[in-house]
Amino acid sequence: MLPDDGQRVNRERLRREVLAARDNLSRQELEEKSREIKARLWQIEQFATCRTVMFYASFRSEVQTASAIASCLAGGVRVVLPLSVPGSRQLLPYQVEDLDHDLQPGYCGIPEPDPARTRLVSPSQIEAVVVPGAVFDFRGGRLGYGGGYYDRFLALEAPGAMRIGLAFELQLAPANLPLAPHDQFIHCLVTEERTIFFPA
Repeated sequence: MLPDDGQRVNRERLRREVLAARDNLSRQELEEKSREIKARLWQIEQFATCRTVMFYASFRSEVQTASAIASCLAGGVRVVLPLSVPGSRQLLPYQVEDLDHDLQPGYCGIPEPDPARTRLVSPSQIEAVVVPGAVFDFRGGRLGYGGGYYDRFLALEAPGAMRIGLAFELQLAPANLPLAPHDQFIHCLVTEERTIFFPA
Protein backbone atom coordinates (compact mmCIF):
# COMPACT_ATOMS: atom_id res chain seq x y z
CA MET A 1 0.00 0.00 0.00
CA LEU A 2 1.39 3.39 -1.02
CA PRO A 3 1.01 6.68 0.83
CA ASP A 4 -2.08 8.66 -0.16
CA ASP A 5 -1.70 11.64 -2.50
CA GLY A 6 -1.25 14.06 0.39
CA GLN A 7 1.55 12.00 1.90
CA ARG A 8 3.20 11.59 -1.49
CA VAL A 9 3.20 15.36 -2.04
CA ASN A 10 4.58 15.93 1.46
CA ARG A 11 7.34 13.38 0.87
CA GLU A 12 8.36 14.97 -2.40
CA ARG A 13 8.25 18.51 -1.04
CA LEU A 14 10.24 17.58 2.05
CA ARG A 15 12.83 15.73 -0.01
CA ARG A 16 13.14 18.65 -2.43
CA GLU A 17 13.48 21.27 0.33
CA VAL A 18 16.07 19.36 2.34
CA LEU A 19 18.18 18.50 -0.70
CA ALA A 20 18.11 22.14 -1.79
CA ALA A 21 19.41 23.15 1.65
CA ARG A 22 22.11 20.50 1.45
CA ASP A 23 23.14 21.74 -2.00
CA ASN A 24 23.67 25.19 -0.48
CA LEU A 25 26.51 23.97 1.73
CA SER A 26 29.85 25.40 0.65
CA ARG A 27 32.63 23.06 -0.42
CA GLN A 28 34.48 23.88 2.81
CA GLU A 29 31.40 23.12 4.95
CA LEU A 30 30.84 19.88 3.06
CA GLU A 31 34.39 18.72 3.66
CA GLU A 32 34.59 19.80 7.30
CA LYS A 33 31.26 18.25 8.26
CA SER A 34 32.14 15.05 6.38
CA ARG A 35 35.40 14.78 8.36
CA GLU A 36 33.47 15.04 11.61
CA ILE A 37 31.05 12.37 10.44
CA LYS A 38 33.90 10.05 9.46
CA ALA A 39 35.45 10.43 12.91
CA ARG A 40 32.15 9.59 14.60
CA LEU A 41 31.61 6.61 12.31
CA TRP A 42 34.82 5.00 13.57
CA GLN A 43 33.65 5.38 17.16
CA ILE A 44 30.85 2.87 16.49
CA GLU A 45 32.27 -0.39 17.82
CA GLN A 46 30.12 -2.65 15.67
CA PHE A 47 31.22 -0.80 12.53
CA ALA A 48 34.87 -0.61 13.53
CA THR A 49 35.08 -4.41 13.86
CA CYS A 50 33.40 -5.23 10.52
CA ARG A 51 35.43 -7.04 7.89
CA THR A 52 33.08 -6.42 4.94
CA VAL A 53 31.30 -3.09 4.61
CA MET A 54 29.12 -1.64 1.88
CA PHE A 55 29.54 2.08 1.29
CA TYR A 56 28.11 4.44 -1.29
CA ALA A 57 30.33 6.53 -3.55
CA SER A 58 29.40 10.09 -2.61
CA PHE A 59 27.91 12.28 -5.32
CA ARG A 60 27.38 16.03 -5.39
CA SER A 61 26.43 17.32 -1.90
CA GLU A 62 26.17 13.96 -0.13
CA VAL A 63 28.28 13.27 2.95
CA GLN A 64 31.68 12.58 1.40
CA THR A 65 32.80 8.96 1.72
CA ALA A 66 36.10 8.69 -0.22
CA SER A 67 38.26 9.25 2.86
CA ALA A 68 36.30 6.73 4.95
CA ILE A 69 36.52 4.16 2.16
CA ALA A 70 40.28 4.74 1.83
CA SER A 71 40.72 4.23 5.58
CA CYS A 72 38.80 0.95 5.43
CA LEU A 73 40.88 -0.30 2.52
CA ALA A 74 44.10 0.70 4.27
CA GLY A 75 42.96 -1.23 7.34
CA GLY A 76 42.27 -4.43 5.41
CA VAL A 77 38.49 -4.11 5.43
CA ARG A 78 36.74 -5.43 2.34
CA VAL A 79 34.74 -2.59 0.79
CA VAL A 80 31.86 -3.09 -1.61
CA LEU A 81 30.02 -0.41 -3.56
CA PRO A 82 26.65 -0.77 -5.28
CA LEU A 83 26.04 -1.02 -9.00
CA SER A 84 22.51 0.10 -9.89
CA VAL A 85 20.29 -1.93 -12.21
CA PRO A 86 17.57 0.56 -13.25
CA GLY A 87 15.31 -1.97 -14.94
CA SER A 88 14.75 -3.96 -11.74
CA ARG A 89 15.78 -1.21 -9.31
CA GLN A 90 18.34 -3.51 -7.77
CA LEU A 91 21.74 -2.87 -6.24
CA LEU A 92 24.55 -5.32 -6.99
CA PRO A 93 27.49 -5.19 -4.52
CA TYR A 94 30.96 -5.24 -6.08
CA GLN A 95 34.25 -5.29 -4.19
CA VAL A 96 36.48 -2.28 -4.90
CA GLU A 97 40.15 -1.94 -4.09
CA ASP A 98 41.11 1.32 -5.81
CA LEU A 99 38.70 4.26 -6.07
CA ASP A 100 40.78 5.87 -8.81
CA HIS A 101 40.60 2.86 -11.12
CA ASP A 102 37.66 0.66 -10.11
CA LEU A 103 34.82 3.17 -10.63
CA GLN A 104 33.06 4.62 -13.64
CA PRO A 105 30.03 6.92 -14.12
CA GLY A 106 26.90 4.83 -13.63
CA TYR A 107 23.20 5.45 -13.08
CA CYS A 108 22.47 9.22 -13.14
CA GLY A 109 26.21 9.83 -13.38
CA ILE A 110 26.85 8.39 -9.91
CA PRO A 111 30.29 6.74 -9.55
CA GLU A 112 29.76 2.98 -9.54
CA PRO A 113 31.96 -0.12 -9.74
CA ASP A 114 33.18 -1.16 -13.17
CA PRO A 115 32.11 -4.83 -13.45
CA ALA A 116 35.07 -5.48 -15.74
CA ARG A 117 37.52 -4.52 -12.99
CA THR A 118 35.70 -5.59 -9.83
CA ARG A 119 34.17 -8.72 -8.33
CA LEU A 120 30.57 -9.39 -7.32
CA VAL A 121 30.17 -10.13 -3.60
CA SER A 122 27.39 -12.12 -1.94
CA PRO A 123 25.15 -9.71 0.01
CA SER A 124 25.07 -12.24 2.87
CA GLN A 125 28.72 -11.43 3.58
CA ILE A 126 28.06 -7.73 4.16
CA GLU A 127 28.13 -6.88 7.86
CA ALA A 128 27.22 -3.18 7.63
CA VAL A 129 25.62 -1.03 4.95
CA VAL A 130 26.40 2.69 4.99
CA VAL A 131 23.43 4.34 3.33
CA PRO A 132 22.86 7.80 1.90
CA GLY A 133 19.50 9.51 2.06
CA ALA A 134 17.60 12.74 1.64
CA VAL A 135 15.82 13.07 4.99
CA PHE A 136 15.96 11.16 8.29
CA ASP A 137 13.90 11.27 11.48
CA PHE A 138 14.52 10.50 15.15
CA ARG A 139 13.04 7.00 15.04
CA GLY A 140 15.33 5.74 12.27
CA GLY A 141 13.01 6.58 9.39
CA ARG A 142 14.64 7.43 6.08
CA LEU A 143 13.55 8.98 2.83
CA GLY A 144 15.92 8.14 -0.01
CA TYR A 145 15.94 9.69 -3.44
CA GLY A 146 12.74 8.05 -4.64
CA GLY A 147 13.93 4.94 -6.46
CA GLY A 148 13.64 2.43 -3.63
CA TYR A 149 16.99 0.82 -4.48
CA TYR A 150 18.36 0.75 -0.94
CA ASP A 151 15.02 -0.17 0.61
CA ARG A 152 14.81 -3.20 -1.65
CA PHE A 153 18.43 -4.19 -1.04
CA LEU A 154 18.19 -3.90 2.73
CA ALA A 155 14.92 -5.80 2.94
CA LEU A 156 15.65 -8.60 0.50
CA GLU A 157 19.41 -8.94 0.04
CA ALA A 158 21.10 -7.93 3.29
CA PRO A 159 18.45 -8.02 6.02
CA GLY A 160 20.99 -8.96 8.70
CA ALA A 161 23.46 -6.15 8.04
CA MET A 162 23.77 -3.16 10.35
CA ARG A 163 22.26 -0.11 8.65
CA ILE A 164 24.14 3.13 9.20
CA GLY A 165 22.88 6.38 7.75
CA LEU A 166 25.22 9.31 7.09
CA ALA A 167 23.69 12.78 6.98
CA PHE A 168 24.21 16.39 7.87
CA GLU A 169 22.23 17.85 10.77
CA LEU A 170 20.11 19.84 8.33
CA GLN A 171 18.77 16.55 6.96
CA LEU A 172 17.13 15.61 10.28
CA ALA A 173 13.36 16.17 10.30
CA PRO A 174 11.90 17.36 13.63
CA ALA A 175 8.79 15.18 13.16
CA ASN A 176 8.25 11.59 12.04
CA LEU A 177 8.53 11.20 8.30
CA PRO A 178 5.52 10.14 6.20
CA LEU A 179 6.91 6.71 5.40
CA ALA A 180 5.54 4.10 3.01
CA PRO A 181 5.31 0.41 3.96
CA HIS A 182 8.40 -0.42 1.87
CA ASP A 183 10.61 2.22 3.54
CA GLN A 184 13.31 0.57 5.62
CA PHE A 185 14.42 1.86 9.01
CA ILE A 186 18.08 2.25 9.88
CA HIS A 187 19.86 1.20 13.07
CA CYS A 188 22.09 4.21 13.49
CA LEU A 189 22.48 7.74 12.12
CA VAL A 190 25.73 9.69 12.14
CA THR A 191 25.82 13.46 11.66
CA GLU A 192 28.56 16.01 12.23
CA GLU A 193 27.17 16.66 15.72
CA ARG A 194 25.98 13.31 17.08
CA THR A 195 25.47 9.59 16.66
CA ILE A 196 21.92 8.35 17.22
CA PHE A 197 21.12 4.68 17.80
CA PHE A 198 17.60 3.42 17.20
CA PRO A 199 15.74 0.42 18.67
CA ALA A 200 16.00 -2.73 16.56
